[in-house]
Amino acid sequence: MPQPKLLIATGNPGKMREYRELLSGIPFQLVSLSDVGITDEVEETGTTFHENAALKTSGYAALSGLLTLADDSGLEVDALDGAPGVYSARYGELPSLTPAHEPSLTPHYEGGDGGVVPAGTGPNVKMTDEDRVSLLLRNMEEVPRERRTARFRCVIAVGRPSQRETGEIPPTPLYPSAEGLYERGASVGLAFMVGSVAGMIQYEPVGDDGFGYDPVFYLPSYGQTLSQISLAEKNRISHRADAARKAVTFLSGQISAISRQGKSES
Repeated sequence: MPQPKLLIATGNPGKMREYRELLSGIPFQLVSLSDVGITDEVEETGTTFHENAALKTSGYAALSGLLTLADDSGLEVDALDGAPGVYSARYGELPSLTPAHEPSLTPHYEGGDGGVVPAGTGPNVKMTDEDRVSLLLRNMEEVPRERRTARFRCVIAVGRPSQRETGEIPPTPLYPSAEGLYERGASVGLAFMVGSVAGMIQYEPVGDDGFGYDPVFYLPSYGQTLSQISLAEKNRISHRADAARKAVTFLSGQISAISRQGKSES
């Protein structure tokens, strides 16, 4: 009996390689968006990691007809009320938003109501990793060492496509907003796995490897930043690895269910 397919909702070859390593040993054939010919992009319109992971999983499961795994992740800094959080990859590029729309952002650093947008940031500016790190450090200039706690968090969602009465895959049910998401998500059997790694924010970047916020994310137990430890060690302790270990346990338990379903349909 051939292995069932599991769609990893990414077209990034590097991320796909990482997932092949993290999910090695599970009885599924891992395929990427490129492998199944999907070029559509599911918009991440949620305001939490859970919502964005659910949007991607549900959307790509509908497009592919496959059991699908997607994730969303980012950096949460305690002194910044959890920012940049779900907006980690767009830090410094967002327009002014009200606290009700974007509660994790406070006025002094992301152009909130009454705040000052730092020079070189805003919705019309494309930020690099280095720009985002610089903005983060600028926003934390007055934060003492003992309050510079932070964590990387990853939420993985796994789900199947919903079915019409005819048994067909519904045509691209991409949720336009997060409203009602979990009720609809539950109808397609979404499961969530959460992983995290705790650390501190350095005063300046250290290390030549890694990407994003890795050069300023200090691991007290290692005495180094994520940019200084080896890639193999990073993949062992990372937030995505933590969530992926839980996903392996969950997915391994799905094989018997898939097997039973196959027998009932034959």
